Amino acid sequence: MMSDLSNLSVKPQTPCKITPPKTLFVSSYSILSLQPKVLRAPVLALSSSYSSSSSSSPISMTTKEAEELRPSGKKVYNVEFKTMGDCKLGISWYPDFEYDAQGGYGFGTGECDSNGQILVSFDIGKLYIPPLTSGTTKFLGLPLPPPFRIDIEPQVFQGTLNRESGKVELEFKAKFWFSASPIYKSPPLLVETVLTTEESEGQLRKGKGQRMDRDGKCKLVGVATVDPIDDAFMNTFLSLPTECLAILNATISLQ
Repeated sequence: MMSDLSNLSVKPQTPCKITPPKTLFVSSYSILSLQPKVLRAPVLALSSSYSSSSSSSPISMTTKEAEELRPSGKKVYNVEFKTMGDCKLGISWYPDFEYDAQGGYGFGTGECDSNGQILVSFDIGKLYIPPLTSGTTKFLGLPLPPPFRIDIEPQVFQGTLNRESGKVELEFKAKFWFSASPIYKSPPLLVETVLTTEESEGQLRKGKGQRMDRDGKCKLVGVATVDPIDDAFMNTFLSLPTECLAILNATISLQ
C-alpha cells in the first residue's frame, strides 16, 4: 500500500488564468459608420429660361402659353384679311385697271398698345393677292389680253387699326412682276406705300378710303412712287419714275 503511494507524485497544478475582457475602443468615425443609413429622395432640378447655365436646353412654348406670359391688359388677336371685288390699280397717266381681287387673303396677329390701337402684322407666307389677268382685270372695259399678266409678291404688310374709329393704316411693300409669257418678263417693280382708310395723295394720283365698319369692311387706298428698273422698254412704256395708285376693298376681322 505504501509503495503504491510512493509512486504517486504530486505536482503543483497550474493555476487557471482568467483573461479580463478587452476594452472596446470605438472611434467617433466608426460610431458614425454604424449609424443606420438615411434614404434621401432624389432632388428634382428645375431649369428656366433665366438659367445662367449655357448648356441648358431652351424651353418651347405654345402660342397660348406665350400669350399668358404677356403683360396684363394687352389682348392678343388673330387677324384675318380678305380682299374683295370692285378694286382699282392705276399707274402713270394710263386709265385705271378695273381689278377683281376677290379671293385674296392674309393671316396675322394683333396686339393692343397703350393708346388703344391694335398693332397688326401679317405673315408674308400666308398673304396672297390675286394676280392681274384676263380673268380678274379689265382695261378700258375689256379683259386684259391673255398673254399679259401682273403678279404681286408681298414683302411687308403691317400697321395699325382702331376698332372704335375704324381707321386703318397698313404699310405695304411688294414686287410687281409684268410679263407677256412666254415672250417677255420684266424685272420687278418695287412698290412701297401706306394703305389707309383716309386720303392718300401724290403729285399725279390721289384717292380717298373708307373707314372700317362694324363688319370689318373698309376701302384702303395708297399712292406710291415707282422708280426706274433695269429695263429700257418698261421705263419708257410706263414713263418711269412715276406714281401708281391702289384702291382695295377689303374686310378685316379680329378674333
